[in-house]
Order: sequence, then C-alpha cells, then structure tokens
Amino acid sequence: MEKIEAYECLHQNDPLPNLIERTNKYLLNLRLTNWIIQRQYEQLSIKLYEVELTHLYDLPKAHKSGTPLCPIISGIKHPTIKISKFLDELLRPLFHQIALNTTVTYSFDLIKQLYKWSKYNILHQETLLCTMDVLDLYYLNIKQINGLKIETIIRLCRFVVQNNYFSYNGKYYHQVCGGAMGSPLTLTIANCYMFFFERDIIKQINNGGGLYL
Repeated sequence: MEKIEAYECLHQNDPLPNLIERTNKYLLNLRLTNWIIQRQYEQLSIKLYEVELTHLYDLPKAHKSGTPLCPIISGIKHPTIKISKFLDELLRPLFHQIALNTTVTYSFDLIKQLYKWSKYNILHQETLLCTMDVLDLYYLNIKQINGLKIETIIRLCRFVVQNNYFSYNGKYYHQVCGGAMGSPLTLTIANCYMFFFERDIIKQINNGGGLYL
C-alpha cells in the first residue's frame, strides 16, 4: 500500500456518513440542473440501510515471482456502487465495439485469432509470443450514450473515482490515486486507457506482419 502512495490514512475518522450525504446531494444537484433525468436519479440514489464501507483484502498473484499481493477493495455495498455499475453497463459495450479487433475475452478467441493469422503468415517454431503486464494500472465524436450527455458521464466517473473509501485493520482509508479494484467501473476505465495507449504499438506490430491482441 505504501509503494505507490495510492491511499491516504484517515485513522479513526469514519467517512461513511459524510460520503452517503455527499453522494445523494451530488445526484440531486445533477437532477435539479437536468444533467440526469428523474428515473436515473431514483436509480442511483442510496438509502442508509443499503450501504456500508468497503473492506480491503489481498489477492495473491500466483503467476508472479515471490507471489506478490494485489489489493482488492470489495465495493458491493459502497455508496457509489450504483453509479459505478450504471456507468460500467453504459460504457463497456462501447469499449468492446471499438476495441473488437484487438480484444480477446476467452482463450478460445485467442486460438481462433492465431489460426486466422497463421493462414496468411507462416507460424515458425521461432515465432515469439509476447505478453505485456502493466504495473499498478488500474477521438470519438460522440455527444450522447443512451441519451446521457458525455459531460454527465465524465462528472459521474470523476465522482466515483474520487470517492473510494475503505476500512483495513481498524483504520479508514481514502484512495487518492487510481481506481478501486472491485469497482465495476475501474476495469472499463483501465481498458479504455490501455486501448488508446496501445494504438501506436498495434500499428507498428501490424505493419511488421505481426498480430497484436
């Protein structure tokens, strides 16, 4: 947790009551200024009995040397979970659409892509299969997605990312860098970032007769 300085310790100050209040006030303000409609406001608003502060647990990375631990924030009942799920369901299909040619979802998809590529390129014994790992991860002319303005989506995304709180070993923490692994929206944001980051790499590999997935 200390390596990347992504978390701020709040000690014994429970952020949950204030976060609940701020979340509902933020949504109400979006509704009153017509950034979201009434149905969306009712869908995303939270009630006291529905939420609790998330907890941090570690997931071992068994495939890496030394078996390092990956911090996961279990956000099933976090005050922003409704917004996170809503945005993920909105953005993930769009990402899959634009990244279709360089994305594999299942191992079978990878085999199919390799087979298709090998029909036009000789697959030698010396052919290199490379993988890339991003440490500490986590221009479309579109004005609306499912009737929701892009500016509204950006505002909601920013609110979710900036309000990740959790408890660990009797203390409270605020994530001040990156997104919470365990929040549905985080994976989609990370995938979108990597899609644009990889574009020059994809172009270079494809021009050289390679395959990038």
